[in-house]
Amino acid sequence: MKTKIVRIGNSRGVRIPKPFIEEAQLGEEVQLRIVASGVLIERTVPPRAGWAEAAARLRDRDEDRLLDEPLPTDFDQTEWVWE
Repeated sequence: MKTKIVRIGNSRGVRIPKPFIEEAQLGEEVQLRIVASGVLIERTVPPRAGWAEAAARLRDRDEDRLLDEPLPTDFDQTEWVWE
């Protein structure tokens, strides 16, 4: 799609049609990057997005276990002294 750069105050911008925003799943905030062919607009994804759902799926499949059993260490064997 071809569009024009428009004046927005002292800046410039482009209008993105609503269907494009919906299909790209863009929210209120986006990430801009310079790439070889121009400017890339990407949706922002919060850190660890989807981790809770992935953990729930593992729990549902009973796969939320440690890979190896923990080994005892000296730290586990010694009684703590609080000073």
